[in-house]
Amino acid sequence: MRWFETRGPIYPEDNYFVSRAKEVEDFAARLEMGRYIVLFAPRQTGKTTLFRNALDRLEEKENGYIPIQLNFEMYVDVDESVFYNSFCREICKKIESVIQKRGEKPSDSINHFLTSARITDSVSMSQFFEELGRIIGMQRLVIIIDEFDAIPPDALRGFLHTLRQIYLSGKERCPYSVGIVGVKNITQLNYDRSISPFNIQDEFRLSNFTLKQVQELLSQYTEEVGQPFDSEVISSIHKQTAGQPVLVNRFAQILTEEMDIPKTEPITMEHFSDAHIKLLRERNTNIDHLITNIRRDRRFEKLLMKIASTDERVEFSLYNELISELATYGVVVEGTDRSCEIVNPIYHYCIIQAFRPAINGLEQEYLPEETKNGFMDFLTEDGHIQMEAVLDNFRDFIARAGYKILQVPETPQEYVGQHLLFAYLSQFVHIIGGMMYLEVPTGRGRMDLLILHNNRKYIVETKIWGGVNRYQSGKSQLAAYVKSEKAVAGYYVVFDHRNNPEPRDETENIDGLSIRSYVIPVIQEIPTSIT
Repeated sequence: MRWFETRGPIYPEDNYFVSRAKEVEDFAARLEMGRYIVLFAPRQTGKTTLFRNALDRLEEKENGYIPIQLNFEMYVDVDESVFYNSFCREICKKIESVIQKRGEKPSDSINHFLTSARITDSVSMSQFFEELGRIIGMQRLVIIIDEFDAIPPDALRGFLHTLRQIYLSGKERCPYSVGIVGVKNITQLNYDRSISPFNIQDEFRLSNFTLKQVQELLSQYTEEVGQPFDSEVISSIHKQTAGQPVLVNRFAQILTEEMDIPKTEPITMEHFSDAHIKLLRERNTNIDHLITNIRRDRRFEKLLMKIASTDERVEFSLYNELISELATYGVVVEGTDRSCEIVNPIYHYCIIQAFRPAINGLEQEYLPEETKNGFMDFLTEDGHIQMEAVLDNFRDFIARAGYKILQVPETPQEYVGQHLLFAYLSQFVHIIGGMMYLEVPTGRGRMDLLILHNNRKYIVETKIWGGVNRYQSGKSQLAAYVKSEKAVAGYYVVFDHRNNPEPRDETENIDGLSIRSYVIPVIQEIPTSIT
């Protein structure tokens, strides 16, 4: 039986897979046209599987392609001379392997060339390919270079210049087509910040899985095993991951291999919720990459919180260094209105957790002194959450804490309210045995917390004050979202950072749904008498 893979390339004979037939056909067609292609995308998006399948297509052609695959990862810590020497040996070895795989015997001229060839720098590299092209004649060499980012910096410029010169030399060039695959783009790799010498490339974009492709992936399991997924589970997996390939496969892995769900039973939303909890709490390579990358620069926190928490539009521009880096790491994408959006709710949740202080120093003030059973006081006799009381207490906590909220360590002042609400609700949900995760609907400035407990769903939306009109329209947006999630009520928490804030708390009936709204003042500065 096949399995869902999260650790490396996908093999159809062993793994459930998304065929991406159109993308593979497109990529292979560009290689056949002799294009020099760049494919830069975040790690673990399926790049290796895609180009490997494209090379397999070329091997099936009868018009003389020699497709070879190289990987530059091993060159990350070597100098230019070691790189070029190894590069030469790898090409010769791969060419010999392709010829042998066809059941052919290399000619004497090819044998002699492959055993005697040397590359020491970009000039000899050009001479190498010119001579190789003469020897292989009408056959077309196609090279795919994976992990191109690891090329030694001192070899980069000459290497790209040589490829450019070869490309411009004519249609019968060698190599006929080249694919450069990595995470960083050519501009980011151009260490001396001058104009890229490789400006003849054909850029190929690889997207995350669509909902239809997630359905295709999971249906393969159902067809083999007979265990169906509820349609809502499939749509929820896509919604929470935005189709990120490793996260989709990880969800499927947990549900089909680690939860011991009887194969005679369908996989339901209850199972999905348990799998979701496990995925959010575990450490995996994909999330580790995300956290490592966003911690590279403290400026990322302000930018990401601004994207997530305010109505102010952050234009998506790759000319902005921070946005370009976050896009490279697969953290943000361009939304429909050309503004920045965090890729998916799982990443959003992990970002909040990564930036939230482990201890904010105010935990002992979450509850009033007269509490009897701590957070358990906010449950009804039949065990359901009294969410209005929970948030009333949070409002009162912010008032009790006063200027102390400005002393929360390593937290930007403009987002301290969201951090504290997230920490407060996280502790509450943990104590009562519930689950909380983020739901990020399309649009700017919304951070929706979805709490599950005792078979009930509670939605808390948080924003920063952006004016009366935005405050009022936010209620209607929340009501529509509450209705779509089949919840009975919504809770709207807006933090007001103005010098003269207007605190509010009100309950309204909007489209037949109860919407409880709060405008909570956030103190602007520590009193001079304290400092």
